[in-house]
Amino acid sequence: MAAEEVNKPPTLPPYPQMILSAIEALNETNGSNKTSISKYIESKYGQLPPGHTTLLAHHLNRMKETGELVFWKNNYMKRDPNAPPRRGRGRPPKPKNPLAQAKVLAPARPRGRPPKDPNAPPKPVKPKVATGSGKPRGRPRKMAKPSGGISGSTTTTVTAKATGRGRGRPPKVKPPLTEVSVEL
Repeated sequence: MAAEEVNKPPTLPPYPQMILSAIEALNETNGSNKTSISKYIESKYGQLPPGHTTLLAHHLNRMKETGELVFWKNNYMKRDPNAPPRRGRGRPPKPKNPLAQAKVLAPARPRGRPPKDPNAPPKPVKPKVATGSGKPRGRPRKMAKPSGGISGSTTTTVTAKATGRGRGRPPKVKPPLTEVSVEL
């Protein structure tokens, strides 16, 4: 049992503590990047777990999200409590005016068309004014086929059958069948 305790590597401090000590020791003005933090931890603590790079990345991201570290231009640095928050790219937000917030706004109008007033008098109906030549608008209606045959009516309309052509592609012409006589 004593032999197991002698061969056991020394326990490592938690990753957030190692990361903060690495950033303090490196003391770079613009912060330290992930590779320099990793190299410092490897040189100081020696034997690291096999998933060191993934563990380091996980803890750096978690510390960034909680606000312990600030990530700026691919470098990590300790958060300065007196420094204003750094902005990213793009247009800066508008300053909030305290006078505009104190002003009480009227309730917003509901969406859609307002309902009709049931007490309002009905509007007078305007007579339609005829414009143009008096012809109806749009495509004219189809003429009805004459019923009753040839002598049915005096006005005949020209149809596709009368001209000999139907609508669309004509049917394929089949060659006439010739009878082959076989004599025995």
